[in-house]
Amino acid sequence: MHRRDFLAGSAAALGALALPERLLADPYAPLPAAPRAPRPVRLRGRVTGDGRPLANVRVSDGLSVVRTGADGRYTLVSDGTRPFVFVSTPAGWQAPRDARGIPRFWAPIGEGTEQEASFALVPRRGDARHSVLVLADPQTQDTYETGLLHAETVPDVVRTVQGLGDRAVLGVACGDIMFDDLSLYPEWERAVTRMGVPFLQVIGNHDLDFASRTAEGASETFRGRFGPTYHSFDMGAVHYVVLDNVFWHGAGYLGYLDQRQLDWLAADLQGVERGAPVVVLAHIPALSTWDMRTGASTKPQPGNSTMNREALYKLLEPFAAYIVSGHQHELEHVRDGGAQHVVSGAVCGAWWSGPICYDGTPNGYLVLDADDASIRWRYQATGKPSEHQLRVHRAGADRAAPDDIVANVWAWDPRWTVRWLEDGQPVGLMSRRTGRDPLSVELHEGPKLPARRPWVDPAATTHLFYARPSPGVKEVTVEATDGWGRRYRETITLA
Repeated sequence: MHRRDFLAGSAAALGALALPERLLADPYAPLPAAPRAPRPVRLRGRVTGDGRPLANVRVSDGLSVVRTGADGRYTLVSDGTRPFVFVSTPAGWQAPRDARGIPRFWAPIGEGTEQEASFALVPRRGDARHSVLVLADPQTQDTYETGLLHAETVPDVVRTVQGLGDRAVLGVACGDIMFDDLSLYPEWERAVTRMGVPFLQVIGNHDLDFASRTAEGASETFRGRFGPTYHSFDMGAVHYVVLDNVFWHGAGYLGYLDQRQLDWLAADLQGVERGAPVVVLAHIPALSTWDMRTGASTKPQPGNSTMNREALYKLLEPFAAYIVSGHQHELEHVRDGGAQHVVSGAVCGAWWSGPICYDGTPNGYLVLDADDASIRWRYQATGKPSEHQLRVHRAGADRAAPDDIVANVWAWDPRWTVRWLEDGQPVGLMSRRTGRDPLSVELHEGPKLPARRPWVDPAATTHLFYARPSPGVKEVTVEATDGWGRRYRETITLA
C-alpha cells in the first residue's frame, strides 16, 4: 500500500474531495443549530508589562483588531461568536507560561455582554537576536511513540537550546502533535516542560475531534488546551503569524483559509511596516510539490496544499514573507507567490518507523535564527551534530544511476552549491536530479517495510545530487555550502 493510499483511507484524510455522508444521503436535512447566536460583547481590559502600561499593543477576538492606548487600556466590541480575546505580544515581551510551559496569551469570552480581560506580560529580553524551533509532526499515536519523543527529541532540543547561548528561544509545534488520540496531549505538555522553553502550538489535521461535523467543532479539544488556532506575535524585528489552514468538513480535511481568518490577518498586518519580515506558521503547506513529483497528480491536491493560497499571497505581498509548514514528512524549499516556503521534515520521520522521513531527511526539526530583520534557517537532525546536513552514498546505491555517487542534501534551496572533491582535489559541481534516497529505498521499499508502518514508501525528491568518480579514486568528499556561506562536508572511501 502506498502512502497516498493509506492517507486516503485514514480518518484525517478521508476523502479530501468527498462530501460528508449525511449530506449525500439527505442534502436538505437541517444543520445543527449554531452554538452561539451573534450578540454584542464589550470587552475591556489593560495590557501591562512588569506592572507598567504597554501602549500600541494589538488585542483581538479573531475578527477585530484594536490597539491599547497610552494607559495600556483597550476596548473591543465582539460579535459574541468568538471563543477568545487574545493579545499579540510585542517585541521584548511574552505571555507568562502556565504549569505546562504553554504561554497564556488568551482569555475565554463568556456569556455576559460586558467583560473584563487584562494581560500582564513578562519581559523577553534581547529578542532582537532570537531563534524559533519549529517541531513539525511529532505525531505520537501511543505510549511507545511518546516514549521515543521523550527519549530522542526532548534531549536533542535541550542540547540545541544550550548551543544557542544567550539568544531568546521560542518553540513552535507545527501541527500533528498527536496522531488522532487526543488523550495523549498531556505527554506533549510534559515534553514541553522538559524542553524548558515556551512553546506555541499550531493545529494539524491529526489534532482534530473527528466526530465533529464542522471545522469549528473539530478544534474544540485543541482550543481547550492551547487557545486560539490563529494569532500573532512579535520577536525583535520579525512579525510571526500562526494560522489554521486545516478545514474539516465532516468526512475529511483540506488545506484552506476561511474568510474570517483572512479578514483578521488583513487587520493584523495593517500595523506591520512594509518590507518587514513576516513569518507564517501553518501545518499544511501553502504549496507542496509532492503530488507532481511523485506522479500522484498533475496539480497540488487539497489535502497537501492550501487551495486558496493566492489570497494569503496577496496579503503578504508588502512584506518579506516566509511560510513555514510541516504535514508532508519531508523537507522542501519552494518559491511561490512572492514568499519563501520551507516545508520542514518531521520530528517523527516516517511515523516513528525509523531514523528518516521517506525522502531521506533525518527525523528532526527546523531552527530559524533571526538577527534583527535578517532570517536564516537550518535543519537539526535528531541525535546528530548541527553539521549533519547531508548523507553521501557510494556508487551503486541508486539503481537508476549505478555508476554515480549520490548525496542527499535535504535542506537544499537554489542558493546552495554542492560540489565534489576526489582525493582532496576539487572536481566541480554535482548534478541535481529527482530521485529516491537510497537509504529510504533500503528501509521503506516493499510490502513489509518498514515493519511498524508498511504503508510508507520511498518518495521522489529533488534534493539529490549525483557525480561519477574518476577511475582509481580512493576517496570522495562532498561539500555543500548554504545560502549563508556555511559549509558542510562528508567523505566516503571508494577503495
